[in-house]
Amino acid sequence: MAEDNKIVLASNEPSLGEVRIALEVIEVIIGIAANKVEGVYSMRGSLANSFSELFGRQSRGKGVKLDQTNGELKVDVYAFLNYGVSVPKVALAIQEKVRQQVLFMTGLELTQVDVHIQGVVPEKQEPTVDPNNLFGEEDGEKK
Repeated sequence: MAEDNKIVLASNEPSLGEVRIALEVIEVIIGIAANKVEGVYSMRGSLANSFSELFGRQSRGKGVKLDQTNGELKVDVYAFLNYGVSVPKVALAIQEKVRQQVLFMTGLELTQVDVHIQGVVPEKQEPTVDPNNLFGEEDGEKK
């Protein structure tokens, strides 16, 4: 059940009251879960999130867009991956991890988890300059 930007969880003990979770909380859970998948370099927000951050509103669920329609929760996850990983394998791992973590932490089922790979980040190249031989000299002789 939803109210504005909050979700009311069903309770076995209605006499105790209601539990409401802000959608932003679920976005944070999704963002952290996706970031923990091996092969994910970082998360990236949509263009709308980037504009919000420019104007001072920081998006805590960076790289996550949660949509609630007709009682269904759908999420879009935007990620950068490390170079050399299997894109389909990492994307599937993101879908599974996100779905499991949201279910575990909130009891809510995501009906759809769409993963958008925004790019691949190459490994950092280590400098190949030998500090003891800056000019490529061997045994004091110049090449």
